[in-house]
Amino acid sequence: MSRPVIVVVGAGPGVSGSVARRFAREGYDVGLLGVDEDQLVALAGQLEDLGAAVGRAVVDVTDVEAATAAVQRFGGFGGRVDVLHFNPSAFREKDPLELTVAELLEDVALGVGALLTCVQAARPFMSAGGRVTVTGPAAADRPWHRAASLGVQKAGVRNLVHSLDAALAPDGIRAVSVTVHGTLAREGAFTPDRVADAIWAAAHQDLDAWATEVPYAG
Repeated sequence: MSRPVIVVVGAGPGVSGSVARRFAREGYDVGLLGVDEDQLVALAGQLEDLGAAVGRAVVDVTDVEAATAAVQRFGGFGGRVDVLHFNPSAFREKDPLELTVAELLEDVALGVGALLTCVQAARPFMSAGGRVTVTGPAAADRPWHRAASLGVQKAGVRNLVHSLDAALAPDGIRAVSVTVHGTLAREGAFTPDRVADAIWAAAHQDLDAWATEVPYAG
């Protein structure tokens, strides 16, 4: 029987890298989608040292065709996607009076729309027990006006997770966002590794009490 597979969208050295390592330690093979080849190569090496088979793709996930092809390639490798983890967002320091509609839509395409693309691409490879996990900072509830589009993205992606969970649940697949109520740091409760542990726990919730949003406050 093939090993379980996690596809990490928006892979890099932060929380997404910690999530990839957390699942690799649990016996998962890993597919990595990101925009920085050097970061992907470095992360892939770490995962291989943990015993994971790793695929990687440098791709702009707002490119629907390219992102779909990459996710499907990872799914086709072992015939399965057990977890899709979504991490991307766009940080643009503009307040609502400076932000243009075009800029807002560009950012939402990355922080929200790309989740839709990747879930739809992964769905044929997912079965009962599959999970969609999303990193969700507290900007969804407490947006900073100087980065107005970020709050819109995070509120939007959380809303989409609720809808995805409702659509996927009849087939035994669940979706969850983990809202991080704190600032990432190298030490303490908000290290990327601690957040990754929270994402692992959220993906393994009791189905009888499944929550589509799980807060992490350290």
